[in-house]
Amino acid sequence: MKQSDDIDDDDEFLDELDITDVYNHLVYLRQENQKLKDTISSFEIEKRSLESNLFEMQKEFKRVRGELERMRAPPLIVGTLREVLLDNKAIVKSSTGPDFVVQISDKIDSRKLIPGSRVALDKDVLTIVGVLTSAKHEIVSGAEIIDKPDVKFDDIGGLDREIMETREVVELPLLNPDIFKKIGVSPPKGVLLVGPPGTGKTLIAKAIATVTNARFIRMVGSELVQKYIGEGSRLVRELFQMAEEKAPSIIFIDEIDAIGAKRIDMATSGDREVQRTLMQLLAEIDGFNPLGNVKIIAATNRPDILDHALLRPGRFDRIIEIGLPDLKGRKQIFNIHTSRMNIAKNLNIERLAAESEGFSGADIFAVCMEAGMLAIRYKKDVVTEKYFDMAMSKVRDRSNMGDDSNIKNLLYV
Repeated sequence: MKQSDDIDDDDEFLDELDITDVYNHLVYLRQENQKLKDTISSFEIEKRSLESNLFEMQKEFKRVRGELERMRAPPLIVGTLREVLLDNKAIVKSSTGPDFVVQISDKIDSRKLIPGSRVALDKDVLTIVGVLTSAKHEIVSGAEIIDKPDVKFDDIGGLDREIMETREVVELPLLNPDIFKKIGVSPPKGVLLVGPPGTGKTLIAKAIATVTNARFIRMVGSELVQKYIGEGSRLVRELFQMAEEKAPSIIFIDEIDAIGAKRIDMATSGDREVQRTLMQLLAEIDGFNPLGNVKIIAATNRPDILDHALLRPGRFDRIIEIGLPDLKGRKQIFNIHTSRMNIAKNLNIERLAAESEGFSGADIFAVCMEAGMLAIRYKKDVVTEKYFDMAMSKVRDRSNMGDDSNIKNLLYV
């Protein structure tokens, strides 16, 4: 009886409840549910952001802690490995001077322990804890190294005899060393090119490097002159060491008179340092260790001031004089440079070669370049003989720049 009364009460409650209120209540619940979902989504995004920030902070913390540990680490002593002994020991010359027999850390790869290499020693027990990379002077490491120059012998005119003599000294020992063994003579070590500026000394060296597929290492003599005692000698040693590592290679020392001048008794401290650099160069060329696949080409326009020890046989085995080109040579050089230009068909190369008496190869190249620039200035597509004459006059005036009138002609042609 009581249960029946309860059912009747519920029916009365439902009858009294308006359907609109139910609908509004459901809409409210859905809105609240969506707000909760948006809040949860926002919390999840914030959580991922915090986790990402935490990961970055942990990485930064590890980096800072590692940097702090490196700063707290005791300094290491730099030494030179003399010899590797048995029982995981080695003889090392420390940077302080004396030699030590030290232990080798188990973490060191034994294949890297090469006599002459630089090693790091623990400050307290002098154990070898690392092998350092070779540190060459920035001048040597930054020297011009060309794997295969793009200069060919066809690009050089008027130097047939000079090219032949240079190739006999440099190219033949690199390409056919057995012929020297058969004859029973030692291959020559290098050649000295002597001649005025712009006559093609550097071009010959690059062309030979192209033919032999050798590395071309170019160093200017003045770069070997250093301020501090011993630095110049160190540069020379590292230069030859790098050439041996990259063999077959050709060392080309331009303006060798900067370090190869005659030694004098009355000299300043700077002169003595240059002389020490020269003696190191002599030792490297004529030392106990054969140069092998390393050949030396040097160039100078002041052979009169070179030291006699540098000129003697056994160092530069051949001295080749490269002078100004003759009429035939000037014609060849004009043909080489004009072959790449859009020139007039009636251009008289014979006349240009005849009127360029006393011009070097570089001067003739300058004439061709200036003629092309003049044609561009006057908006012409073809370089005519008139522009070559104007360019030749301009280049010729360079040799007389002391005259004010010639300077004006040089600037305003």
